Amino acid sequence: MTTKLWAGRFQKATDRLVEAFTASIQVDQRLARHDIVGSMVHARMLGRQAIIPTEDARSIATGLAEVWSDLDGGRSKFSSELEDVHMNVETLLGAKIGPVAGRLHTARSRNDQVATDIRLYFKEAAQATVSAIRALQSTLLDLAGEHLHTVFPGYTHLQRAQPVVLGHHLLAYFEMLERDAQRFEDAYRRGNALPLGAGALAGVPYPIDREWMATTLGFAALTTNSLDAVSDRDFLIEYEAAAALCIMHLSRFAEEIVLWSSGEFGFIELDDGFATGSSIMPQKKNPDVAELVRGKTGEIYGALLSLLTTMKGLPLAYNRDLQEDKAGFFRASDTLVACLEVFAPMLATMRVRPERARQAAEGGYSLATDLADYLVRQGLPFREAHHCVGALVHYALEQGKTFEQLSLGEFQQFSPLFGVDALDITTERSLEARTVPGGTAPTQVAAQLVSARLTLEHASVMDVPDYLPDRFLPPTDGL
Repeated sequence: MTTKLWAGRFQKATDRLVEAFTASIQVDQRLARHDIVGSMVHARMLGRQAIIPTEDARSIATGLAEVWSDLDGGRSKFSSELEDVHMNVETLLGAKIGPVAGRLHTARSRNDQVATDIRLYFKEAAQATVSAIRALQSTLLDLAGEHLHTVFPGYTHLQRAQPVVLGHHLLAYFEMLERDAQRFEDAYRRGNALPLGAGALAGVPYPIDREWMATTLGFAALTTNSLDAVSDRDFLIEYEAAAALCIMHLSRFAEEIVLWSSGEFGFIELDDGFATGSSIMPQKKNPDVAELVRGKTGEIYGALLSLLTTMKGLPLAYNRDLQEDKAGFFRASDTLVACLEVFAPMLATMRVRPERARQAAEGGYSLATDLADYLVRQGLPFREAHHCVGALVHYALEQGKTFEQLSLGEFQQFSPLFGVDALDITTERSLEARTVPGGTAPTQVAAQLVSARLTLEHASVMDVPDYLPDRFLPPTDGL
């Protein structure tokens, strides 16, 4: 059995059931690169501050880079007997450079070490997520630009309500995604603080240089309270909360894709590359990608609820419960980025059927509100106008006629204010009339599109370093 690095106080080996129960290496091995980078910078700092000999610091840093090279190349593997990624890395380092590896943990605890590792990973995950959101937004803008004049049915209660243009509908999701991106960026700003130096909970009694480590690792700030630093997982909760909102938006869009691609709607056809077939019904073309995006929503919601529940009962400072923070976060970030990345090409390759969409938009007496507005412009109070047109709709239904099939005399049975120009109310006129800022008039949608493109062009860029060990090797002329 491998001797634990902390085994000095213990006279009895850990029970194998406990070893299996407490081991986290199957999950936190994903942090190996981040753990090694953080350790390299920590070792260099120890040497710069003369806390350990310079030559030992260089040996540790270069040895850690070699450990990563071996892991990345498959020449080394982790052991479950060593509990976690930190113990595994230190053990591999010891096998490579000998007892000097024992100096690495000077002025550091696994508590502030793992807090640093997960923040490094979080920064990369936030960057990848926002990049995927921006790519999907760009796809939406391209589609919206193609469909500034494509008539589309607008719904409330999933009943045909008023006509819109498809570009307007697509830009609604651009706005949702923009709020999502801002939430991730906001969470990133708060999570971009270095906890290394907090020790186990009280700080460390060495003259360490936290500012240098923060700058070298690309953190914008230092954590300001050591108790909070080792026990804070708010940044993960914020990511998962933002992810829950983002996947909810994608799920709503996915639901519309499922509906639109059905035979009952028929507004779009998905590309063959983004649909699947049936094992028994040869005619089927199923929107499985959209359905899976919709289905994966629960996984992300679950990660958020799990971490909130874990955190709600924890006293300061570190508790082993925090080991449970990673699996859900990894799943949530992996799932969300995958959904974002598959959604963009699914939209880009789908075929819109404008004839079917227009037919639906013009059905169901969707110009009824425009007729009521016409009467209002003739001086009738809106409530009376609403009643008149409601009665007109009832009459048309009984007669089996559309508005276009009614005569002027039939209109005037319900209000003498209807003039011959009421017969000229069309879908295009309805759309063109809605010129209020944010409305569905093609001129307004074009303006929204310009504004959205400017938003993307001026979107902030997360400056996250590439956390590759070779980039953190000490320079040849010092540390």
